[in-house]
Amino acid sequence: MDKLDEMAVFVAVVQQGSLAAAARTLRRSPAAVTRALAALESRLAVSLIERTTRRLSPTSAGLALFERAKGLLEDYQQALAASAGNQLSGKIRLTAPVQFGRQHITPLVLTFLELYPDIQIDLMLSDSYQDLIEQGLDMAVRIGQLRDSSLIATEVGQVQRMLVASPGYLKRCGTPLTPAMLTGHHLIASAAPAAQREWRFGGEAHQERVRITPRFTVNEVEAQLIAARGNKGIARLLSYQVYDDLQRGTLCEVLADFRPSAVPVQLVAQSVKYMPAKVRAFWDLARTSLPALDSLRGPNLSQVK
Repeated sequence: MDKLDEMAVFVAVVQQGSLAAAARTLRRSPAAVTRALAALESRLAVSLIERTTRRLSPTSAGLALFERAKGLLEDYQQALAASAGNQLSGKIRLTAPVQFGRQHITPLVLTFLELYPDIQIDLMLSDSYQDLIEQGLDMAVRIGQLRDSSLIATEVGQVQRMLVASPGYLKRCGTPLTPAMLTGHHLIASAAPAAQREWRFGGEAHQERVRITPRFTVNEVEAQLIAARGNKGIARLLSYQVYDDLQRGTLCEVLADFRPSAVPVQLVAQSVKYMPAKVRAFWDLARTSLPALDSLRGPNLSQVK
């Protein structure tokens, strides 16, 4: 195996934290990654990786080599890019929440593909948590606080949880004036396993909780919107999901004065400094394009009529 390739395998193992994850990132078999790492350790006559039951971590010698090898590989990639006239190519793997991905990331991807004809993009839309390392993903869009503090993130907007209903429903059943009055209404709720059977209102300091008994539960946002538009009850959704309906007047916000605190929309990756040029290009496009969306302006959504 080429010595530079051995370095690339070693750097991937350290960054990913496991042989299996490194193999997925490099698109090789775990056996090939294991052989490359063993060959490098044998040639240098030093242990580079400490193997524990849960994770691999570099030894002191491995950490020193990692820092230098990472810079060497970055210089190598930059030299190749310069020699190729800075033409970006290859595949980028992204993930985003389903509805957000449909509305905002898919149009961005299509624009990016027009700009860079030699790049391919795999976009995974999922409302479940997708681990960047385990799934071999280059970057993600996350709504809410990060679970993994080792990742880097940049905020591109804010959203809020909002209660909405159709004008027809509110005319027929009345408009609740306090969260406690929701117990007398038909409620539309998420059926996701993690969804709680209570809705929370107000900021963290003065939070009010209301136990709910939904009349209709469903695990898909668009179905909740269809039910709310069809005069079937009050739904609790994220502000970007209902933004267009609020502008058209097909839905109205309920209990606006009791909104919970806004939550961030973030771009997430393992590293910015050592991000491949193709991923950096998409990161930069998203970082500048998404903050311009009116639907990601958090508390300012009160201006929507």
